[in-house]
Amino acid sequence: MASLVGENPGFDFLQQCWNDDPALQIVIKKLLAKFPQWEVAIVDGVLMKWNE
Repeated sequence: MASLVGENPGFDFLQQCWNDDPALQIVIKKLLAKFPQWEVAIVDGVLMKWNE
């Protein structure tokens, strides 16, 4: 749904999905590439907010 409307589901939700399911990591990577305004990045395999 987030990819259709561009609405940020929230960092906590993304992080939970990232940690729970390796298949979702692929989807999240694509979402973050499509929506850089969410200010979330992947650093050494860890999901992080840009301002941290």
